[in-house]
Amino acid sequence: MDTNHRKLLNSLNNLELAIARLEEALSEDATNPLIVDGTIQRFEFTIELFWKTLKRALQSEGIETKTPKEALKEAYQAGWLNDESAWLQMLKDRNETLHTYNEELAREILAHIHQYFPEMKRVSEFVLNKYQEGSS
Repeated sequence: MDTNHRKLLNSLNNLELAIARLEEALSEDATNPLIVDGTIQRFEFTIELFWKTLKRALQSEGIETKTPKEALKEAYQAGWLNDESAWLQMLKDRNETLHTYNEELAREILAHIHQYFPEMKRVSEFVLNKYQEGSS
C-alpha cells in the first residue's frame, strides 16, 4: 500500500470518529451552553477533516485541489455530494464560528448542524465504503 493511500485511510478513520463524536454531541441536551459550544467545536473539526479527506480522496482520483471550497466543489462534480450549496454553507458556518462568538449565532448554527448532519453522515459512509473496500 502506498503512502498516499495509507494517509487517505488514516483520514477516513479520523473522519469516521469525528462523525461519531458529532452525532454523540447532537444527541445531548442543547439547553446547556457547554453542550452548544462543544457541539459547534466538534462540527468545526469535523468540517476540517471532511474537506481534507475529500482532498486526499480526490487526489487519489487524479484531481488536485488546494482550498476547502475547491475540494467541496470537485467532490460535488464527482457526484459524492448531493447538495453543493449546503456544503458551502457548512464551510461558511464553520468560518463564522471560528472568528466570532455570539450566542444567537451559535444557536442558529447549532440548528444548521442538526440539518446538515444526515448529509454529512451519508457522505462519510459513501467515501469510507468507496476507499476502504479491499484495503484491510
